[in-house]
Amino acid sequence: MDTAYLLNSLWVLISAVLVILMIGGFILLETGSTRMKNAGHIAGKTILTFSISSIVFWAAGYGLIFGKGNALIGFTDFLYSGYDIAGVKLSGSVFFLFQLAFAGISLTVAFGGFAERAKLVSYLVFSVLFSVFVYPPIAHWIWGGGWLSKLGEQDFAGSTVVHLTGAMGALAATILLKPRIGKFNKDGSANNLEGHNQVFTALSVLLLWVGWFGFNAGSTLSVDGAFFGYVALNTNLAAAAGTVASLIISWMALGKVDVPMMLNGALAGLVAITASCAYVDTWAAVVIGFIAGILVFYSIRFFESKGIDDPIFALSVHGAAGVWGTLSTGFFATKKLAAIGKPGLFYGGGLEQLGVQTIGVLACAVYAFIVSYIFLSIMKHFLNGLRVTEEEEIIGLDMSEHGSYGYPELLKNERKFQVK
Repeated sequence: MDTAYLLNSLWVLISAVLVILMIGGFILLETGSTRMKNAGHIAGKTILTFSISSIVFWAAGYGLIFGKGNALIGFTDFLYSGYDIAGVKLSGSVFFLFQLAFAGISLTVAFGGFAERAKLVSYLVFSVLFSVFVYPPIAHWIWGGGWLSKLGEQDFAGSTVVHLTGAMGALAATILLKPRIGKFNKDGSANNLEGHNQVFTALSVLLLWVGWFGFNAGSTLSVDGAFFGYVALNTNLAAAAGTVASLIISWMALGKVDVPMMLNGALAGLVAITASCAYVDTWAAVVIGFIAGILVFYSIRFFESKGIDDPIFALSVHGAAGVWGTLSTGFFATKKLAAIGKPGLFYGGGLEQLGVQTIGVLACAVYAFIVSYIFLSIMKHFLNGLRVTEEEEIIGLDMSEHGSYGYPELLKNERKFQVK
């Protein structure tokens, strides 16, 4: 068998595993950023919804993205059975698993907007709908030969396809679910509902950072020329720059270094470089990450000022940074590296590529938000609401949805209190 085929397959399989392990990073991120009474629920529902999205992707999602079709959607290759794919020099099963992992990450991002107040059944139903009707069309438009692909849209590993799509689902959810109890005062001012474990949050960022090497570098789908090393380097530089930028801006604005903000800066840098990591010089990767770190700080404050409760800051980390990352290739894509589309403004390409990137951002964001909002509105009607009752939310979703706490000590203390 061809050595390149085997090596490519091994590399992409390792990358797929890294991306799937990012689900663990998101478990720690969402758990650490929210309150202890919801920890077990968050951990369990994340595994469950990834499982549902995996089955749905096998049954329909893959075919809708990569199947033969038209400029809007694919119509073939449902119930994928392991065959190789024409034009892809690696195992078809490995390629499928890699793409499945991306779909799972986008859904996990969307569920950030549900945190601490959604019914478990809301997650289950939306997992199916998002994995069929929201993520696949956008992925087909850009990665599956759809209309944005033909325009030359540059989104190497998914700042738009994965992150912005998930963030728009989160925006629709948080609008319909409304803020958590106690988040906002009557005068509109916000209270900080602090997460219960910053150590979890920091560890989650490190896990996601490492997993991102599979996310971005793995998207080369090849070991040829070891170009994956260059992509990994850009990824790391942008994450580091985002961290430093958020540290500086929070220190300047707040008079202290805000640890959660610094961690969000790292993630924003990673999200932003995801679109451009294969198309830009290393200095541009630093600039892209640094701007993302500043942007996420102001984006979080903006959404909060508008009365939008975004518990894990999905709208800013994945949405705002996803927009910036996608637009950034319109400025920084080089003549040498722009294998898709045209060079950016700073490399003699004029405004053409920036225009294509803007069209892609607007089309995908609007589509993902509207379709998610429609489905969630319908669900709200037929499920007798998306949100748990006020009493259940106060008790916590661990007890109200599952009958046990993620931390047994908390359950013991609760029982002692009831006995007294």
